[in-house]
Amino acid sequence: MHDKLTRSDIRKMEEEIDHRKLVVRPKALEDLKTARAQGDLSENFEYYAAKRFKNQNESRIRYLENMIKTAHIIDDSSAEDEVGMNNTVTVEYQDDKSTQDLKIVTTVRANSLGGYITTESPLGKALIGHHAGDLVHVKTDTGIEYDVKVLKIVNTDDSGDEINSY
Repeated sequence: MHDKLTRSDIRKMEEEIDHRKLVVRPKALEDLKTARAQGDLSENFEYYAAKRFKNQNESRIRYLENMIKTAHIIDDSSAEDEVGMNNTVTVEYQDDKSTQDLKIVTTVRANSLGGYITTESPLGKALIGHHAGDLVHVKTDTGIEYDVKVLKIVNTDDSGDEINSY
């Protein structure tokens, strides 16, 4: 499975890889060296903690490099008045007339509790391509169906969005 990523996602991942290789890795190695010098490794918590941190950093580097290598690059542009990638959309749920601001993002930035939904989610998939004033029918994989009205679309960028750490 190839993740759908924007060029900005790739750039942020490359920046994190560089930081982890140039800043975090040398510090992790130095911490490991310092802990190892404390003597008996069988009861040296600092040594095991430093080793674990170093391994986690290397694992994250490999994970990000693999994501980049297997990514499917998608365009994040959309028409001014059309729901698309990186747009913040205000929707009104028709059952209770409550409203919510949602930002349409790629899977590596998703945070449904924070209002960041993907184009892979049922709601995100349903909203793509719609315009302010449209009534959109949403159907989930579990068979739940509901309607939302698109109230407002704001084109935003993703410069402040974080890449998920999973």
